[in-house]
Amino acid sequence: MLFFSIIVPLYNRPQEIDELLFTLVQQDYKHFEVLIIEDGSTLDAKNIVENYKDRLNLYYYVKDNEGQGFARNFGFERAKGDYFVVFDSDCLIPFDYLTKVDQYLTAHSLDAYGGPDAAHESFTPVQKAISYSMTSPLTTGGIRGNTQHIGQFHPRSFNMGVSREVWQSVGGYKLTRLGEDIEYSIRIHKAGFKIGLIPNAIVYHKRRTDFIQFYRQLHFFGRARINIYKHFPTELKLVHFFPAFFTIFLAITIALNLLESFFLVRFPVVTQWCNFVLGLYIFLLFFHGWYKTKTIKVAFLGVIAAFIQLTAYGVGFMQDFWRKVIN
Repeated sequence: MLFFSIIVPLYNRPQEIDELLFTLVQQDYKHFEVLIIEDGSTLDAKNIVENYKDRLNLYYYVKDNEGQGFARNFGFERAKGDYFVVFDSDCLIPFDYLTKVDQYLTAHSLDAYGGPDAAHESFTPVQKAISYSMTSPLTTGGIRGNTQHIGQFHPRSFNMGVSREVWQSVGGYKLTRLGEDIEYSIRIHKAGFKIGLIPNAIVYHKRRTDFIQFYRQLHFFGRARINIYKHFPTELKLVHFFPAFFTIFLAITIALNLLESFFLVRFPVVTQWCNFVLGLYIFLLFFHGWYKTKTIKVAFLGVIAAFIQLTAYGVGFMQDFWRKVIN
């Protein structure tokens, strides 16, 4: 039976950690500790964490703000477990999560793992739409947490675990943000350790509560991909360019329609072809989202979320590609 150390960096989100800790109390697997790393918050969660100390093997640390990667390292240094499990503070954990992870690791002997994310029934329609977009095979989100992922599997730190042996050999995060989890996964791979996906180790990941925050987050993710490229040039794949290609295609389609509507400049064949492709993509997104979420409203919002995801990522990607690669 493995002893798990659950490590959660926290920055100005006391309500989120309350909800996360409540789900950890419900775990049917009891052989674990929880380390909350308050990363220089101005709105701390000390009082909330205190409410759980009689129900969990719980440790609360406060440090200067350095970012989530280094906050996790702070937790690694103090963890007692055989395996270190990393969650984001905006996750809800199913009651049998650790049981499933323990069973899988016992059977498959992984040195590090990642798991999928999904939308909880309590999420708002916007949160469910964002979750759909971030996990859909019709967006780049579909390559995460999927058994059919492209290339090496890179766990993401909203739902990730590493063995103590990995920590002792590879160390922790070298980046504190901008793709820190992918960079860490690549180094684990390069050190010869075995990484795998545990398909049923699902967490419910809230992500962002509105589309403006979602845009900012995905813009950041696009920039992070270029940051990874600067450290590992071979890790930039064709699939990572898809949001940029989509963003350019969308801009061209809008421009063609504006030219035809307001300036009477005609490109009938090109405009019609672009409109057809874009319309078909919207049609597929909507009906696939309806099929997956069972809700028309969420399916409609899912189309919006997908467009935000791809364009925000694409703009961030192109922005830093120009700044850090071309210039």
